[in-house]
Amino acid sequence: MPRVDAVWRHPDYQHAFAALQQAEANRIFCRHDLQHFLDVARACWILLLEDESARDLHIPKDIVYAAALLHDIGRGAEYETGEPHDAAGARIAREILGTVEPDTRFSPDECAQIVCAIAHHRSSAAVPDAAADRAAVLPRALRRADKAVRLCFACPARSACNWPDEKKNLAIRM
Repeated sequence: MPRVDAVWRHPDYQHAFAALQQAEANRIFCRHDLQHFLDVARACWILLLEDESARDLHIPKDIVYAAALLHDIGRGAEYETGEPHDAAGARIAREILGTVEPDTRFSPDECAQIVCAIAHHRSSAAVPDAAADRAAVLPRALRRADKAVRLCFACPARSACNWPDEKKNLAIRM
């Protein structure tokens, strides 16, 4: 997926990713690393393939992977400034997507779809679009995938985690 590779290789992405890895170097809880981003991408893609209404939208795989690669990239900014990571991630994604090499650039509509998914992956309730149901499909799938890939049931730090038990994955599920 050349367009996703272009996001990964982008200097601003690498800078934000390195800052995030540094900020979480001593974190005992779930980390937001490349493994997490790719797990979210794969789970999100599966969810979209299994959802009949989403299948009709024909969301390209590289849009899903780009959104997943970028969905938590704002966490470094959140740790540093307190800016919510979904807002910071949308801002960072906009900058990166707008400056990748022209031959690997997403269209303006695709960029808007990716940024919307990042901005609303914590809650798709406020997706700003006249066709809110359609616009909420990717953010909703991204949010579900983000939670589904967490291995709370096997986490050695589970008892110290701030997440309430009803939010934790206490069994294998999708």
